Amino acid sequence: MKTKNIMIVGVGGQGTLIASRILGGIALHAGYDVKLSEVHGMAQRGGSVVTFVRYGDKVAEPIVEPGCADVLIAFERLEAKRYAHFLAPDGVLIVNDQRIDPMPVIIGTAEYPENILEEIGKNHTVYKADAMSIAKELGNPRCFNVVILGMAARHMDYKVEDWHSVIESTVKPSTVEINKKAFDAGYNLH
Repeated sequence: MKTKNIMIVGVGGQGTLIASRILGGIALHAGYDVKLSEVHGMAQRGGSVVTFVRYGDKVAEPIVEPGCADVLIAFERLEAKRYAHFLAPDGVLIVNDQRIDPMPVIIGTAEYPENILEEIGKNHTVYKADAMSIAKELGNPRCFNVVILGMAARHMDYKVEDWHSVIESTVKPSTVEINKKAFDAGYNLH
C-alpha cells in the first residue's frame, strides 16, 4: 500500500491530538506501520496545532511534506487556509465550517479572510459541515472533532465497527458513547 498522508489542524483545545490518536489507532488496528507527529506550538493559548499521521506498509518518517497530504482535516476555516498548501493535487479537505478569530483579528490589527473554503475549493475537493452544531445537538460540543473524523472516515477503507473499537480504546470511558454517536453523525453526513 502506498503511504497515506493525513494532517489534522486546528486551534489549541479543539481535540486535534485525540483525533490523531484515533486515526493512528485505526491504521494500527488494520496492521499498518504508523507514524504520528504533533506540533503543539501555542496550543494552550489558542494557537495553531498540527498533527501528522502517516501510515502504510512501511513508513520512514512522520512529517508530511507540502503538496503531499492526501487528506487535510481542519477544525476551523482559517487553519484550513493556513495549511492548504500541504494538500496533494488530488487531496481532499474535510473542514469544520467554523470561524475562530485569532488574536490579531480580536484586537483589530487584522481582518478574518472571506471565502476561504471557496478559494481552496478551486483546486481541491472540499467537504464541510458545521460539526459544532451537530455536537451540540448530540449533547456535548467537545465531541465536534469526532464528528469531523467521522466525515473523514468516509474517505478511508475501514469498517465503522473498527472505528468504534478504536474510539472505545482511546477516549475516556465516560465519553465512549457520545464519541461513537459523534463519529456516526459525521460518517452519515455525505
